[in-house]
Amino acid sequence: MPHPTGLPYTPAVAAGDWVVVSGQLGLVDGVLVEGFAAEVDAVLANLRDRLAEHGLGLEHVVKTTCFLADLDRFGEFNERYALAFAEPRPARSAFQVARLPFDANVEIEAWAYRG
Repeated sequence: MPHPTGLPYTPAVAAGDWVVVSGQLGLVDGVLVEGFAAEVDAVLANLRDRLAEHGLGLEHVVKTTCFLADLDRFGEFNERYALAFAEPRPARSAFQVARLPFDANVEIEAWAYRG
């Protein structure tokens, strides 16, 4: 399924027992939501939606890579992230990046396992 923004990639791909979800942004109807916490919540909701398209949920995620425009907001990010993922939480990497598409503050990609 093509991405709603028209960008040339697939939002999530199944490969055997794995589903790999491309980086999700805090877009709702193609528009970046306002407010950092709301943006993180929208990113997580979009991630949840991509997984649901493959019959999976956040509990199937084993690895995330998180990109933040400002690591000074890492604490606030972690509060929202912890609400979305139950223990044991996925393995995770987090990086500060110079810029994200749509001037987003947060992007998360994920690997999920059906097993």
